[in-house]
Amino acid sequence: MSIYQIRVEDMHNNIVTLDSYKGKVLLIVNTATTCFFTPQYDGLQKLYETYKNQGFEILDFPSNQFKDAKDSVETIDEFCVKNYKTDFRRFTKIEVNGPDESILYTYLKRHQKGLFNKKIKWNFTKFLVDQNGRVIKRYAPLVKPEKIAKDIEKLLNKDK
Repeated sequence: MSIYQIRVEDMHNNIVTLDSYKGKVLLIVNTATTCFFTPQYDGLQKLYETYKNQGFEILDFPSNQFKDAKDSVETIDEFCVKNYKTDFRRFTKIEVNGPDESILYTYLKRHQKGLFNKKIKWNFTKFLVDQNGRVIKRYAPLVKPEKIAKDIEKLLNKDK
């Protein structure tokens, strides 16, 4: 199976097949708005503004799994736009671990395990995917978005 065969639902309940992102570098992030790492939205937006015209996309997947926040995805979107001016794509809330986890996260974890196992430990775990759909790297929540810039640039410039 390829990442491009996976279907996800965006915040407007549209089904999106990830093959629409072929040829792009992706940063896939599980997020939350009531978390110590929430200010990383600012860094994510800066990455997006810097690289979006070069074939880079951020896919934001809110999750209640760690903080059990009950906000709707619309409320989450409103919060992110108001406080961090985000304009990258946001998807419906998902589970990243356990029996109800998203097939996308099953795929990501299979291709980039964490430090001790595959399990996602907290919000703002990030996965970098290259233009060919290969999961290149997994970043722990402590890794700030600006620390990922060099890896993004490497992928964006690899065919030039």
